[in-house]
Amino acid sequence: MEAIENITLRNSISKLLEPHPNPKEMEIVYQAALRAPDHKSLRPSHFIEITGKGLDKLSEKFVQYAKKQFDNITDEKIEKYRKAPYRAPMIIVLISHLKQHPKVPEIEQMLSTAAAAQNILLALNALNYSAIWRTGIFALNDEIGKYLGLKSNQKILGYIYVGKPKIKAKKIPNIDINDHVIKWH
Repeated sequence: MEAIENITLRNSISKLLEPHPNPKEMEIVYQAALRAPDHKSLRPSHFIEITGKGLDKLSEKFVQYAKKQFDNITDEKIEKYRKAPYRAPMIIVLISHLKQHPKVPEIEQMLSTAAAAQNILLALNALNYSAIWRTGIFALNDEIGKYLGLKSNQKILGYIYVGKPKIKAKKIPNIDINDHVIKWH
C-alpha cells in the first residue's frame, strides 16, 4: 500500500474478528511503533499484547476495577465491562513509561506514545488488518494501571483492538483543510 494512501484511507473499525496478526507481523508493527518521535530517546512507549486466554484475564481486571471504583454499579454495566475485551481477537495496551527528565516533560512522553499508537494503526492497516483505538474508563487514570500490574510512573493511554473487519468500513467524509489550517504568507 502506498504510504500516503495508507494514511489518508485508514479508518477505525469497531467490530473485529479473527485472525489477528501473527508474531512476524507484530514485530513489524512494533518496529513501526518505536519509530515515533522520541525526544532524548527516552523510549516511553511500552505495550501489552493480549490474545487468547489473556482476554479472559483482562476481562477479570476490568470487572475488578469497575466494582472497586464505582459505587452502585449496575449488573448491566458490569456485564458490559466483562464483555469489552472480546470485541477483537487482539488488544494492544498502550503504556507510556514516564521518566523524570529536565528537558522532556511527561506530556511530551505521552505524546510520543500517542504517535507510536498512530504508527501501530498505520502499520496494521498496511498489513491489511483493521483496528480501533479505545480509551474510556479503563484508560487515562492513575488507578487502572495497578490492576494490570504497572508501576505508578506507567500510564495507560488506551487500547488498540485488532483483527479483521466484521463490518464494512464507514465512509470517511471529505474534510475541507481550510477549516483546520491557517496559512501565514
